[in-house]
Amino acid sequence: MSPRRQYLVIIEKGARNYSAYSPDIPGCIATARTRAQVARRIREAIRFHLEGLRRHGLALPLPSSSAEIIEVPA
Repeated sequence: MSPRRQYLVIIEKGARNYSAYSPDIPGCIATARTRAQVARRIREAIRFHLEGLRRHGLALPLPSSSAEIIEVPA
């Protein structure tokens, strides 16, 4: 089993659905009706994307993005 990597995933709420992407994995996105569904789908999309890179002998992207909540006056 290969070592686990942790990638930052951004989940955004739209007017009628949720979308998700990882800044470290360009082009890897998911959409769904609920937050829980989109979290499952982006995990599957990342796994599928990384498997494809491995099969083609390409380097896996290193996790490098991070996030922070910043408070500002209202």
